[in-house]
Amino acid sequence: MSATWYECKVKYRKTDDTGIQKVVTEAYLVDAVSYTEAESRINEEMAAYISEEFKITNIKVANYAEIHPFENSDRWFKSKIALVAYDEESGRERKTNIHILLQANDVKEAYDNTIKVMDGTMGDYTIPMIIESAIMDVFPYFSGEEGDLARIERFNAAKASKPSVVAVGETNEAIEVEEEELTESV
Repeated sequence: MSATWYECKVKYRKTDDTGIQKVVTEAYLVDAVSYTEAESRINEEMAAYISEEFKITNIKVANYAEIHPFENSDRWFKSKIALVAYDEESGRERKTNIHILLQANDVKEAYDNTIKVMDGTMGDYTIPMIIESAIMDVFPYFSGEEGDLARIERFNAAKASKPSVVAVGETNEAIEVEEEELTESV
């Protein structure tokens, strides 16, 4: 069964870096089976992060086919992928668009991550658009069963990892060792 993602907009008072409080509206994504469950889940998730009052201003179904967190990434990007199929009867090329949400630090990395996600796809495809999403965080549903616990740990570890800074002059060998250490820890 595929997941249904709901985009929830939450309005609350936030203190910025200079210490000034202002009201912001941020978008979050939750996996739920109905609008009612989406509202309940976003209330539960936001209560853990926001100590003051908050208001849910909008809930709508998001049209993402897949969600992919990547390690060392801090922003969410929306990739539009055009799957190309050939209609043998008419001899025409037909495109079907899907959208995926993935983490990256910039558009180039989002493109590279989209290629990684699509690696192994048997059909032809093009990537006509990649844009930064307004989504601040993603809250997938996990039932708590043994298999789901491992999935949530991997998802949260990838989502929570911070971008690493590579020093000028650092060799590829050192980068590969760091990547191996990260892979082993996850």
